[in-house]
Amino acid sequence: MPGHDATSSRPDADDDLILQTRGLTRRFLGFTAVQDVDLKVRRGSIHALIGPNGAGKSTCFNLLTKFLEPSAGTIHYNGIDITHAAPATLAQRRMVRSFQISATFPALTALQNVRIALQRRSGASFCFWRSNRTLHALHPRAMELLEQVGLDAHADVPASELAYGRRRALELATTLALEPELMLLDEPTQGMGHEDVEAVTTLIQRVARGRTVLLVEHNMQVVSRIAHTITVLQRGQILAEGSYEAVSRDPRVVEAYMGSSTAALGGAQEPGHG
Repeated sequence: MPGHDATSSRPDADDDLILQTRGLTRRFLGFTAVQDVDLKVRRGSIHALIGPNGAGKSTCFNLLTKFLEPSAGTIHYNGIDITHAAPATLAQRRMVRSFQISATFPALTALQNVRIALQRRSGASFCFWRSNRTLHALHPRAMELLEQVGLDAHADVPASELAYGRRRALELATTLALEPELMLLDEPTQGMGHEDVEAVTTLIQRVARGRTVLLVEHNMQVVSRIAHTITVLQRGQILAEGSYEAVSRDPRVVEAYMGSSTAALGGAQEPGHG
């Protein structure tokens, strides 16, 4: 990655960038988990963050979503410095992390879960005592969101009774209820069988229209199918970046994943993820 002027805290003047880090670093008691990461996420793209186990992906993702504070460096979102912003502030700015803060309520129906997310967006979070008329006003939009993720026929089914892939779809619906401009997806296909992976991959492509998506993902078949740009981390630093075609042929990336520069990356998953 090209170097940058360490004396400057301003991001590059590029309106096409929605998220940018400069020199992003996180240390834990002498161990550097993320070091000098310069990440650029283009508006309207699907950007994947990948790497072998221990590469620093989760730490980097937690820094971006403000679950961790950086030891050094800056984070800019839409040109605004959010380096020390609170996680709740990000949702107000329409930067939403899914599969973490958008966890569903198992005893409530799919419709009720989405309606609660809509209440959050309107500033009336968890007001269960509101009148039926007020809550009914949210019904049409909640059904629209369920239809977007293919759950309109399951609106009255409790979340706990949904199959795993459909619960993930419901989590996406609750995320969409917050009207995100940037969606951050943390291992969206983890633990899924082939059929669910296919369904959720297609769903991510669908909901990404008109939005930006940054995802951490271990399944290279998913990444190769939907990501416009891929950033590969190794030992907390950016190893390579570009299209899937470019990074999958990079000998350094193949070595990092497979332990041999003669091995092919195509379709490989991280060790331990099956």
